[in-house]
Amino acid sequence: MASILDSVNQRTQMVGQNRLELLMFHLNGKQRFGINVFKVREVLPCPKLTAMPNRNPLVRGIAHIRGQAISIIDLSMATGGRALTDIQNRFVIIAEYNRTIQGFLVEGVDRIININWEDVMPPPKGTGRDAYLTAVTKVEDELIEIIDVERILADIMPANMDVSEEVANAPINVAKEDLTILITDDSSVARNQIKRALQSLGITLEVKKNGKEALDYLKDKAKEVGGLVHPHVPVLVSDVEMPVMDGYTLTAELKADPDLRDIHVILHTSLSGVFNQAMVKKVGADDFIAKFHPDELATAVQKWLNTEVIA
Repeated sequence: MASILDSVNQRTQMVGQNRLELLMFHLNGKQRFGINVFKVREVLPCPKLTAMPNRNPLVRGIAHIRGQAISIIDLSMATGGRALTDIQNRFVIIAEYNRTIQGFLVEGVDRIININWEDVMPPPKGTGRDAYLTAVTKVEDELIEIIDVERILADIMPANMDVSEEVANAPINVAKEDLTILITDDSSVARNQIKRALQSLGITLEVKKNGKEALDYLKDKAKEVGGLVHPHVPVLVSDVEMPVMDGYTLTAELKADPDLRDIHVILHTSLSGVFNQAMVKKVGADDFIAKFHPDELATAVQKWLNTEVIA
C-alpha cells in the first residue's frame, strides 16, 4: 500500500500551478474523504496497538512504527461518526502535521487523484458536517470531503496560542496605526490561532479564507492607494492548502504584480516535509514557518516589519 505514494520530486512540479493531489479513503460507509498527499508519509495495514492510560478517547492506541511511538487517531470518531471496528483489518495513514507525526485509522484507502484547487470549494453551510470539513470537491459526480485535520488535532492536543512576553514586547520600528497584516487560511482553527498570536503586536489584522479572497483584497487596495501596497500591507501570512487558490499560487501572483511584489510573504503551513524550502524558493516567498509556534510566527512578522524601516 505504501507504493501508492510516488516520489516527492514529481509532486513538487505542481507547485505554483494551483494543483493538489488527494489520497482518498473511506471511514464508516460509502462516503469518500481526502487528505493532501504532501502530508502523507506512508499507508500501511493497522499494526498492533497498545492502549495507554488516560488517553484521549479518539486515540485508539499507540503503534510502534520504524522505531517511533505514534498515536493512532480514529478518524471516524474524530469526525463525529462511530468507532471503526475490526481494526486489525483496517489501514493507518501516517501523516505529518504541525511538526508532529500522527496515524489516522481509516476503514480503507482508495486512490490518489490530481485536481485543480479551483475545483475545491468551502464546505456547504448548515449540513451539520461542515464543523470538521475544510473543503469539498467533486470526482466523477461524487462529493469528496476534505477533513480539517487541524481542528481535530486542536481538540486532541490543543496548541499554545499565546506569544511570550519577551516577544510581544520586542520593538517594532514602524507606525503601527498605519499598517495592516493580512492573514489567509481556510481553517477556522488556524485563523483563530494566528489572530491570537499576532494581536499581541497591536497592528490591524485583516483575515481571508483563501488565496483568491486575499488577492482580490490586495488588488482592491492597490486601486485605493494608487500604486504600491506594501507601505500599507507589508506582510501576508498565508496557509498553503486552500480552496479556489492555494498559497503557492497566491505568492506567485503577488510576486508577478508590480504593485504587490514587495509585500513580504510568510507561508505558514502544517506541511512540514523536507521539500518545502524548494517550494518556497520556486514561488518567491520570503519565509516559511511550520505550524504552530506563536513566538516564531510573531518574531517573523516583526522581522519583516522592521525590514521595511531598514529598506
